[in-house]
Amino acid sequence: QVQPVESGGGLVQSGGSLRLSCTASGSLSSIYAMGWSRQAPGKQRELVARITIGGSTNYADSVKGRFTISRDSAKNTVYLQMDSLKPEDTAVYYCTMDSIRGYIYWGKGTQVTVSS
Repeated sequence: QVQPVESGGGLVQSGGSLRLSCTASGSLSSIYAMGWSRQAPGKQRELVARITIGGSTNYADSVKGRFTISRDSAKNTVYLQMDSLKPEDTAVYYCTMDSIRGYIYWGKGTQVTVSS
């Protein structure tokens, strides 16, 4: 069983930066991609960024040029560096891990709040 655990959320002023981290317990041998999604109050959950085991990345248009996803395979950790944060980035951020068996593992989320 894979269980992602997020950390690094918090309160930051507009224009500031935060780095989210996600580590996972359990065997990751079936995981082929890791990512971050977010959900703001009253809005649908959306994919923010994703990285495959081959290193390919993709980002939501709203965060391109501001957010960077990376991973440390040796530490079973995926990061999301968030720069130039905006109030509209306020949301609960969830770590996801995609299994080759067709299942997506979700973390419990970490709150990011950007004040104007």
